[in-house]
Amino acid sequence: MAAIHQLVAGFANGDAISNEALVMRTIFRSWGFHSDIFCEKRRVLPELRPETRDISECPDSFHSNDIAFLHLSIGSDINDLLPKLSCKKVILYHNVTPAHYFDMINKQTAYSLERGRKQVAALAGVAQVNLSDSRFNADELEKLGYRNIHVLPLLLDLKRLKDNPDRRTLRVYNDGTKNIIFVGRCAPNKKIEDVITAFFYFHKYVEPDSRLLLVGSYAGTERYQNLLLTQARELEISDIRFTSNIPQPQLNAIYKCAHLFLSMSEHEGFCIPIIESMVHDIPVLAYDSAAVPETMNGAGILFREKRYEEIAEMMGRLIHDRQLRASVLDRQRNRMADYARRDLTEELKQLLAPILPR
Repeated sequence: MAAIHQLVAGFANGDAISNEALVMRTIFRSWGFHSDIFCEKRRVLPELRPETRDISECPDSFHSNDIAFLHLSIGSDINDLLPKLSCKKVILYHNVTPAHYFDMINKQTAYSLERGRKQVAALAGVAQVNLSDSRFNADELEKLGYRNIHVLPLLLDLKRLKDNPDRRTLRVYNDGTKNIIFVGRCAPNKKIEDVITAFFYFHKYVEPDSRLLLVGSYAGTERYQNLLLTQARELEISDIRFTSNIPQPQLNAIYKCAHLFLSMSEHEGFCIPIIESMVHDIPVLAYDSAAVPETMNGAGILFREKRYEEIAEMMGRLIHDRQLRASVLDRQRNRMADYARRDLTEELKQLLAPILPR
């Protein structure tokens, strides 16, 4: 049986690329191909290792008629392996965060990101099919010499975003308090310190009965999280919660209890939590940067300057002004309807058609 195997740098619960790899594996198998996910075992938690195979098995697992499908997002040995495989090749570029964001937080991560940038450049011309999940990412590839880049939005399992919200989490946060949320890895490019500052003004001057929920892993960025905790203490913000990685039912419950999604991120290759918030009918207020406006595609509200007092006022309007909130939600529903109408599985099949194994 011919195979379409995926290569990823790491594999984790709640990780956007890992989730997409699982969706794609299901798709490839439904097409009748053998399909596994390869990565470095050291970058996979023990309980998740049955879902993956180690890259040491790659040379014996690919044949000339197979496809190696690389998710390119950070520096990794698996990126160097791709040109050595004697099979057809696909690259899906998710973007590599600029290393300077991590210089003072985690030197190893900064090195991996810098390495990733070099590997992206070195892989130009290696694959028969080049994909990116946003036009923003495609533009980066074009500047590096990639040609014929096709934009394919992330393939998401939208159904799981609403399944089985955790009842205990609902009881905790569905208490009448206005919940402002940001979902995403606790990483410096996300500018969570700016989210906290905006919430300070909102909580102090607009809506005292409010809390801030920051959902995302801080593994490897503990130094950054400590800076954020210090900031919260200095601003005397007590209603702020860091939840780290949580199971999908708990995340679904937090979305269900949320009144507003606020993003101050400066660098995103796509930004799945924006889509997830729209799925849950949560107004999105976001800083206009990188691929964020492309992901929102005319929905939600974007701002170009971080004027915290004005942002806090807009947060209040999005929560309390029924007419404005209804208008924003209506545009977001239209955005999601457009997304849902696209048959991304069929689009993927057409993009791979020239090299699909017979």
